[in-house]
Amino acid sequence: MATRQRDEAGQAFPIYIVMVAGLLFLAFAFFAVGQASAARNGAQGAADAAALAAAQEARDAMRLPFLQALGEPDGLNDFLSGSQNPGLGREEANRLAAANRSDVTDFYWQQGFWQDRVTARVKTRYTVGTSVIPSTKDRHATASATAVVEFRCSLKTTPEPTGPQQGDGGEQDKDDSKDTPGPIEFTCDGRPVIIDLSSSDPLAELSKLIFAVHLIDD
Repeated sequence: MATRQRDEAGQAFPIYIVMVAGLLFLAFAFFAVGQASAARNGAQGAADAAALAAAQEARDAMRLPFLQALGEPDGLNDFLSGSQNPGLGREEANRLAAANRSDVTDFYWQQGFWQDRVTARVKTRYTVGTSVIPSTKDRHATASATAVVEFRCSLKTTPEPTGPQQGDGGEQDKDDSKDTPGPIEFTCDGRPVIIDLSSSDPLAELSKLIFAVHLIDD
């Protein structure tokens, strides 16, 4: 009877070894998946940072052209219809990607009315790492992100005066008022924004008030 029990135990031992080996392989496989996920998340974070940095730099550079456009007939429509950003932000995107141990592999702007988009694609400088899955030690994670610079305002129009203007100069006062542009009022996300072109510094934070920057799904 004791001999039979020893035989059964001897037969079960190889099965036990196979089961333990299988469980260990699964554990290492899950660990490899976690490594890949971490590398992917790192790449996505680098891509997001690069795209946002480029969009923010472009937004800051739009302040002066925007003010110049307001002083020209139909200048605002021309400004919003034309892309203001090609080539801007690449160095800033490279810097933010490098800070996240990645490199920008592709970078481009897309023009749109009231909205320009910048896409940054990155590749991590680090690899997924050694695992039970072949080739992971040489595999780099990649990701892309797109950010937009979006005009967030609507122009608040005021009705043209219909009667004679009051003033000592009569008609002369009306003619003089046309030569000096008055304040221009926008509504930006429900907030009134008044720009006085005659001021030496119309609005110090104009770009952030007028243009929104955010990520969108690719």
